Amino acid sequence: MAARQPFTDTDTADEAVRATCDDATICKRFATSKGYWKDSCLQYFVRNVGERKAPEINRGYYARVKGVNLLLDAFLRKTECQCQVINLGAGLDTTFWRLKEQNLLPKKFFEVDFPTVVARKIHYIKTKPPLSKPIIDMHSADSLLLEPHVLDSDRYCIIGADLRDISNLDDKLKKFQLNTELPTLFLAECVLVYMNPSQSCNLVHWAAETFHTAMFINYEQVNMSDRFGQVMVENLQRRQCSLAGVEACQSLDSQKERFLAAGWEQANALDMMTVYSILPQDDVARIEQLEFLDERELLQQLLQHYCICWATKDKLNLGLSQLAF
Repeated sequence: MAARQPFTDTDTADEAVRATCDDATICKRFATSKGYWKDSCLQYFVRNVGERKAPEINRGYYARVKGVNLLLDAFLRKTECQCQVINLGAGLDTTFWRLKEQNLLPKKFFEVDFPTVVARKIHYIKTKPPLSKPIIDMHSADSLLLEPHVLDSDRYCIIGADLRDISNLDDKLKKFQLNTELPTLFLAECVLVYMNPSQSCNLVHWAAETFHTAMFINYEQVNMSDRFGQVMVENLQRRQCSLAGVEACQSLDSQKERFLAAGWEQANALDMMTVYSILPQDDVARIEQLEFLDERELLQQLLQHYCICWATKDKLNLGLSQLAF
């Protein structure tokens, strides 16, 4: 009988990581119900708005969504959508449908997550016409490739895979027409932090080595060595959710260094308090009217412990290093 492999899909740690997918979706659903931003598709993944979330949580998700989208959309416009997007650990993210609505779709949009998460998402897509119709409308063949852990079409592909197994990830993506010559954007939101440093470094290095013109947007924790950061780690550990990659989250410099050491030409990082302060302030003023915030200091602490780090390499000289807030 074969020995049980480490990091199987049934590990308690992996189960806890998968649960963070639901946490994020539920929080986004509540924030959109309050009017922080519009998302017409979240309702098909989470029917009920759920219990109230604190205003600082809603503002944190607002900054996350708006900040990531700003860089993503800038990349799509810079490449005139002649590119690919690979959303790593995508969960129940709705970015593909937003880009379709805004006429900003890349040539192909890939999503990768644990097979069990992917199976759930495929079920939602199959049973909710507002999710399936945009995919079918842009597909040239009579039928889609539909398997338990894969859905592939001309413009959208979702794959069940373990991001810690680079060889398998590479094989699966190339099987579904990933083009290594196209400018490619990688998106990871609170994903690398759940991998140990060697695993996340392997993933970041593979991305840099495989694509000559690319951008990587990484949203996750930062400044984790202070007391507030330690409490965040302890709270997650109580849910059996270990931040295996927390050592790369010690500072903005450590976040950037991970990418520079893995072969990316340029890397930048900002904490989310800074991002929040430089987002379009007319919209920030609008959302600050939605709910009374009792303690602004708590919002500042929270936002100072998350960041967006983005890295580029640009053989085609598209000007990717100019992309910023």
